Amino acid sequence: MNILTNLLSQVPKPVTPKQRRGIEIKSPREIDIMRQSAKIVATVLKEISELVKPGMTTADLDAYAEKRIREMGATPSFKGYHGFKGSICASINHEVVHGIPNPKKVIRAGDVLKVDTGAYYQGFHGDSCITIAVEEVTPEAARLIRVAEEALYKGIEQVKAGAYLLDLAGAIEDHVKAHGYTVVEEFTGHGVGRNLHEEPSVFNYRTREMPNVKLRAGMTLAIEPILNAGSKHTRTLSDRWTAVTVDNSLSAQFEHTVLVTETGYEILTDRTKI
Repeated sequence: MNILTNLLSQVPKPVTPKQRRGIEIKSPREIDIMRQSAKIVATVLKEISELVKPGMTTADLDAYAEKRIREMGATPSFKGYHGFKGSICASINHEVVHGIPNPKKVIRAGDVLKVDTGAYYQGFHGDSCITIAVEEVTPEAARLIRVAEEALYKGIEQVKAGAYLLDLAGAIEDHVKAHGYTVVEEFTGHGVGRNLHEEPSVFNYRTREMPNVKLRAGMTLAIEPILNAGSKHTRTLSDRWTAVTVDNSLSAQFEHTVLVTETGYEILTDRTKI
């Protein structure tokens, strides 16, 4: 989700009841459905991580993802979304997000491959992203990927009813900066459920641009830190989708759909349980 750059700076504060109306609290039945949509996403990403190899194209991965999502009774969340042509976003190396699958884009050994996908099942979306080290990557690339995944879990560990969004944003930012990387600020996480993108925006860095939302049990969040090895800034290519680093530095991203509970969290797109 793009961040509006012209928002007035303000001290973070809890949302009011009126503001909270835009943030959906899912019922137990709705959460059960989201567990299924999220499981479909997790299954597809786990399978892609195991089958990807040099010589394949990003279009090959896209076709596989769409086939598997439909086989499991869902439809691809991304396909047709604001005109997007793929069922996955496939972004390689300095491509940050929203890479369009392409039969001419060949995956090579040493690539840092981001695969993001979503599934729409019985009225609800699941959303997740992984970064794959294609065969043997450089030590620098491996470290970036590791820190990106760690940053995701540092944020998730802050999630529970009564916590605030900036608690997890700060945990992510601190971990990223401690390792010498930058947080991409043009894109954030988001609520997810009936719609692929819902309120609230889930920042990966401390900010005064938005109210500091207090978490409540039943919220479902797509938490997705994006790290660059160099500049935090991005630019969008002429395809109007693919965002790349301005200095051609490597980028890595991980994302989970997470349920807020009274005592903590549940990772709905947990691939380790597939």
